[in-house]
Amino acid sequence: MVTLKGIPSIISPDLLYVLAKMGHGDEIVLADGNFPTSSVCRSGPTEVRADGMGIPELLQAILKLFPLDTYIIHPAAVMDLVDQDKEKGLKTPVWEKYLELLSDVGCEKPLEKVERFAFYARAKEAFAVVATGETALYGNLILKKGVIPAGEKDK
Repeated sequence: MVTLKGIPSIISPDLLYVLAKMGHGDEIVLADGNFPTSSVCRSGPTEVRADGMGIPELLQAILKLFPLDTYIIHPAAVMDLVDQDKEKGLKTPVWEKYLELLSDVGCEKPLEKVERFAFYARAKEAFAVVATGETALYGNLILKKGVIPAGEKDK
């Protein structure tokens, strides 16, 4: 539990440290419970544990502290459905929740949909991967960090 003013209690000290260390253009993966976080992190990204937490709740808290990159088309990306799930018409309601939370902080850009194995490869290049307990299928989310304009840091 973080005991600092203004820091959402869902943000662990380890996650807070990672968010603070990230620079413009660095990416963080919020991984669902099925994502191979430990395997992906063997190649470099920092592994942060947030077991039992849902990604929407964690995303909402992160977005209070974390500026999204405004210089790119897609500051947020999800793992696209595999063809078999597309053919079945599998729905991904968690994506709508992500869009709602992103919109709440002024991000009206669409989610990038990244093919499954390309998503894994991109995750291996991320700054960190946060292992959550998210149970929604295709709940994985990548965020690209932006910049905080001068004078806005202390607001």
